[in-house]
Amino acid sequence: MVQSLNTKVDFTIEATSYLGIASYGKVMVGDKAFEFYNEKNIRDYIQIPWEEIDYIMASVILKGKWIPRFAIVTKNNGRFTFSTRHNKALLRSVNQYISSECLVRSLSFFQVIQRGIKNIFMRKHKI
Repeated sequence: MVQSLNTKVDFTIEATSYLGIASYGKVMVGDKAFEFYNEKNIRDYIQIPWEEIDYIMASVILKGKWIPRFAIVTKNNGRFTFSTRHNKALLRSVNQYISSECLVRSLSFFQVIQRGIKNIFMRKHKI
């Protein structure tokens, strides 16, 4: 059995982790870490201490009315993508432990396309 890093749990909700193949479990937001535990396989878990989190990216759609998923970017181990039914409520509880500057919006589809086109023309000018 996995030992939790948290001593106090503030928020728990069912979630989906998109690390490789999607796995279903529960997300716990506590005083020391963000934790994901798989319901069926107890060895499939993710524990991210608050000090390890660099920033959290959220996909925002319909001017903030709907957040389909969010990604936690860590300082050393990369990016972990999650989704819950109530992502807004989860991100509000995470905001107690992470500063608001570390909660950012991810780029929209058109912003990604615009950057790609801009980079193509910038490369031609450099050559």
